[in-house]
Amino acid sequence: MALDVQAIRQDFPIFQREVHGKRLVFLDSAASSQKPQAVIDAMTRIYTHSYANVHRGLYTLADEATTAYEDARGKLARFINAADTAEVILLRNATEGLNLVAYSWGEQNVGAGDRIIITEMEHHANLVPWQQLAQRQGAELAYIPVTEAGELDLDVLPGLLADGRTKVVACSLMSNVVGTLPPVTRVAEMAHAAGAIVVMDGAQAVPHQPVDVQTLGADFMAFSGHKMCGPGIGVLWGRRELLEAMPPFLYGGDMIRTVKKTYAQWNDLPHKFEAGTPPIAEVVGLGAAADYLSALGMDAIHAHEREMTAYALERLAEVDGLHVIGPGADRRGGVAAFWMEAAHPHDIASIVDAEGVCIRAGHHCAQPLHECFNLPATARASFYIYNDEADVDALIAALHKVNRLLQR
Repeated sequence: MALDVQAIRQDFPIFQREVHGKRLVFLDSAASSQKPQAVIDAMTRIYTHSYANVHRGLYTLADEATTAYEDARGKLARFINAADTAEVILLRNATEGLNLVAYSWGEQNVGAGDRIIITEMEHHANLVPWQQLAQRQGAELAYIPVTEAGELDLDVLPGLLADGRTKVVACSLMSNVVGTLPPVTRVAEMAHAAGAIVVMDGAQAVPHQPVDVQTLGADFMAFSGHKMCGPGIGVLWGRRELLEAMPPFLYGGDMIRTVKKTYAQWNDLPHKFEAGTPPIAEVVGLGAAADYLSALGMDAIHAHEREMTAYALERLAEVDGLHVIGPGADRRGGVAAFWMEAAHPHDIASIVDAEGVCIRAGHHCAQPLHECFNLPATARASFYIYNDEADVDALIAALHKVNRLLQR
């Protein structure tokens, strides 16, 4: 069933405002999405009705807050089809989740002479932690290259895996720049056959398409709440047997069972990895976001974004001197990064902002990928449930204005 974009927009208070006297056209959901009233209300209810610290208190407010918090964990487990809610770790952001794996699993299992494989299209959050782990441990960091079309060159992967030194293969489910949807299940099969674990960055994929961690092939996957209509929070999913064997990433309250002067015993999963007071209202808000997206239907969301992306690529081709990087619409998610002969990406973003259109400009935390295309930066439009063809048309009109102003 097709999405009713006009009805969806009514769920988001921010679309009642104007920018520079123009209708707000928000095309930067790959960076952070807008929030529906249902999420705002869920967080407000916790703050105004049931706020207390979780897992500790025996009084009514603490019981209500703990129930809401753990109910949200259950919703998120169902959203990604986790086999066990204890496999769902609630953190500050996806970046923390990837760092957790690099430290807690990586430092126990990666040593001198081992190899870590990542791709050239990774966000820095799924690149720098592995780069630093390799430097600390004396391991080798190897890359799966990106082709001129923005696809992964998987022909190199068998050779990298052949000698049995690879411990980790890290790969994004979707590039935040070129939008590429790599064949991650195939990557996982190859990595597992060579004895390596697979860590996936799901930040760009989980909000936009059905993701089933039981069939995905990942051993760990991190994703962000703020990109899926929720607040600023992150989720790490991991296979229980791996999480059980890992030491904590942070130490303090709630992640312990017993503390003596000379030793400590860790709490059960998932609490072992959730030290300190958690972001209670944010977790509840993300549970509400999962409910909201599930009600719309992830298949319907994915189909809508494919249609939007195809239309956007068709219209962007009409703009003189504009070059989109990455594959065709059938091979990408709802992202279009581009550069223009007449203008720097920062100038593009500033000019289209004057028309009420919000797009991103910069290297999008993916500098090595931009180097593959010999570009210091790009402009990026990204699409979500509240965008329609009229939003793309507004972007195209604004880009024509860029040419008029700067081609002189």
